[in-house]
Amino acid sequence: MNRSQIYIGTQNGVVVCIDKITGREMTGRFYHSYSTETGMFSNLGHLLFQMENLFNELHFPYPSTNERTFGAAQAPHTEGGRRFPEEKREKKMNDEQLLMQHGDLGSFIIRVQHRQNSSWQGRITWVEKNQTVYFRSVWEMMKLIETAIESVDPQEKEPEPCWPDSEL
Repeated sequence: MNRSQIYIGTQNGVVVCIDKITGREMTGRFYHSYSTETGMFSNLGHLLFQMENLFNELHFPYPSTNERTFGAAQAPHTEGGRRFPEEKREKKMNDEQLLMQHGDLGSFIIRVQHRQNSSWQGRITWVEKNQTVYFRSVWEMMKLIETAIESVDPQEKEPEPCWPDSEL
């Protein structure tokens, strides 16, 4: 019995579509329920910042640590010492519309369940292979995406940097 892992299943689920690799940078699109506009990203770091902003706007999953910044910290919206919610976002796309999106090289459904220890924990589903893996950090999630895309589109790799051999 083969159960499908192809579903969104959470309010903050994101569909990531990888379209192209240029050098070591992956570019593509991402979609979520709260916008009909396509989110574009020029590398995985750019994607992560945009997803983090979405989670902050949704207040889900709530981070266990405060965000640090080099600039002036912005005070949260408070009233009488209690935090009150900003305007609530409404869903504009349903799960079926999100699941129709596919990347040229690969598609992934990312479900972040926790934001603990200044990182993310959750599940990622590789749509084309119908495989789901739990990840324990943003770095691990990025490596899972890179490994999947490299298996689909193997590029000639540059030699890994290493220390030169030296005789003592």
